[in-house]
Amino acid sequence: MTDQLALLIAAAAAFVGSHFALSHPLRAPLVRAAGAKGFLGLYSVVALATFAWLVFAFRQVPPFGVAAWSGYDEVSWTLASALTVIALVLFLGSLRGNPALPGVAIHPEGAQPAPRGVFRVTRHPMMWGFALWALAHMIVAPTSRTLVLGLAIGGLALVGAHMQDRKKRALIGEGWRAWEAQTSYWPRWRNLPGAGLTLWAVSVVLWLALTWAHVWLAYVPAGIWRWVG
Repeated sequence: MTDQLALLIAAAAAFVGSHFALSHPLRAPLVRAAGAKGFLGLYSVVALATFAWLVFAFRQVPPFGVAAWSGYDEVSWTLASALTVIALVLFLGSLRGNPALPGVAIHPEGAQPAPRGVFRVTRHPMMWGFALWALAHMIVAPTSRTLVLGLAIGGLALVGAHMQDRKKRALIGEGWRAWEAQTSYWPRWRNLPGAGLTLWAVSVVLWLALTWAHVWLAYVPAGIWRWVG
């Protein structure tokens, strides 16, 4: 193992571990000690610092190492492109009416409003969006640095979503259990086309812009720009 890869693994462990520690065992005592706003500030600083370290360490590892499998074929790129469109639909759809986000009310008791949009697919659309983004990158670039980064992001998202359910059940009780009863942790992909025409249109337009910028940010053409010059 190279020193650069070891540094990346350490950064990934710090990024994931600090998120889990601050979100669960350390959250309550830190909120009592620093208050809700103080805790949020500390959480943000730690998250940004460990993410910056992760990005820095990722860039230190040579980009074209030995691949775990052949991911540079057209089938892999097509699949990855489709996954990133879906990831963006889930992420953008999660920004509105998401009871898992701070400041979004959920009834502590009784029936919850019927899920709409991407919440008919999964109650954790943001987390699944991150996981699909990570999977797409691992498919097309299965080098050591991408696999470490992808597993860190994807693992944090999906395990974090499961742990978030446990935390919300403890904090909200029956209100969250009622929301769980109407939604699913595992995506119900058959409901994805019904996420909303406007959401799909905005997601595709933004996806075209982001994949166009990918060549300037990551020096690799992505999306349709791989085939359209």
